[in-house]
Amino acid sequence: MASNARSTWTDLALAERAVPRYTSYPTALHFKPEIGAATYADWLAALPSDAALSLYLHVPFCAEMCSYCGCHTKVVRRREPIDSYLARLLAEIDLIADLTPARVVRRLHWGGGTPTMLGVESMAEVVARLARRFDLTHVSEHAVELDPRHVDNAIARGLAGMGVTRASLGVQDLNPHVQRAIGRIQPFEMVARTVDALREAGIAAINMDLMYGLPEQSEHDLERSIARALTLAPSRIALFGYAHVPWFKTHQRLIAESALPGAEARLAQARAAFDAFTTAGYEAIGLDHFARADDPLATAAREGRLHRNFQGYTDDEADALIGLGASAIGRLPQGFVQNAPDFGAYYRAIDAGRLATVRGYALSPEDKLRGDAIAQLMCQGSVDLAELAHTHGADPSFFDEDLAKLDELAAYGMVERDRRAVRITEDGRPFLRLAAAPFDGHGMAPSRHARAV
Repeated sequence: MASNARSTWTDLALAERAVPRYTSYPTALHFKPEIGAATYADWLAALPSDAALSLYLHVPFCAEMCSYCGCHTKVVRRREPIDSYLARLLAEIDLIADLTPARVVRRLHWGGGTPTMLGVESMAEVVARLARRFDLTHVSEHAVELDPRHVDNAIARGLAGMGVTRASLGVQDLNPHVQRAIGRIQPFEMVARTVDALREAGIAAINMDLMYGLPEQSEHDLERSIARALTLAPSRIALFGYAHVPWFKTHQRLIAESALPGAEARLAQARAAFDAFTTAGYEAIGLDHFARADDPLATAAREGRLHRNFQGYTDDEADALIGLGASAIGRLPQGFVQNAPDFGAYYRAIDAGRLATVRGYALSPEDKLRGDAIAQLMCQGSVDLAELAHTHGADPSFFDEDLAKLDELAAYGMVERDRRAVRITEDGRPFLRLAAAPFDGHGMAPSRHARAV
């Protein structure tokens, strides 16, 4: 095949490859049980008193299970399990506060599951506990992930009353037949009412999550969903490719693989969505986010301050991310930590007055160097590897063997190289994860990762 030329079949073959999403480096698959509660306690104690903190609160409950879902959550229909979890979440806040001198919180983010399953009064109780143990006066963003099926005017007012400034709505798709296929019925009118309620309550920053590659979903279906979603003028959109991993999330077995779009259709959907969002005036952010020009995420991207964490792309520049709740992941300067994902182990640890950390990863100097290379590609779409190596005190030739692995993408015009500088082209944007993978020094288990597109 001639240089800088590629066929549709080439694109499809690349799109089918399985690679990490690189919301962290190393990925969570490489976390180790040797990094436990004692290590985490030491890392917390080492934070300076003026360290900027970002707090992530995980609420792993939903009223019903959507068949496409890849989150760590469970269905509950009684109040008792929720109250039990709330008590441990409050206790964990006290445990963390007792172990670290750091107090200044810059960001709060509620994820799940469906955080409002706690009830807004209980969520406010959590915020009050945080305010008692930490300094929340410098919080620049307080975000919450919401299910539009479970938001009304009272909930919107309650969220605003406890300081929420940004809401992220799980929209996924707005076509009735696709909603039936994924077990999530939420008509457009319901989503619109939720947006109106949030804005009337004073929560002006609205994010929307949309998905492609869903069962029974066509390119036209996706374009129709996008067109309707854009009438609500969200500040940001995250467009995720559905990852079908029924061996990991058993409820996904409810989805017949024959109903899923193939590689060619997924690639066409991803490209159609990119065109629709950018034509509407949204700026493309990294791999799969889009933002209005006046949104802080777009500003951060233009200024080279974009970051990536387990919630996706962010302008969060905190010194440490503290994860609270079952399965929650945190990142400190020394590395990553993760709480026990099962309730029993999480409860037992908290009840015993111990951190619930069950695994993590201590970053080596090489991990930090490779992680920065991957992050710059994923966030800025370019990296000067020689300059980066120099910054980390490594030889400029450190990445030379990895660079050779980009030959294929370079031949197809997806990557441009100038000595040790790498830039992703617009044609290469959908394959961004493939361009980052050569710099991963830990190797990959393809069966554990989602398709590249």
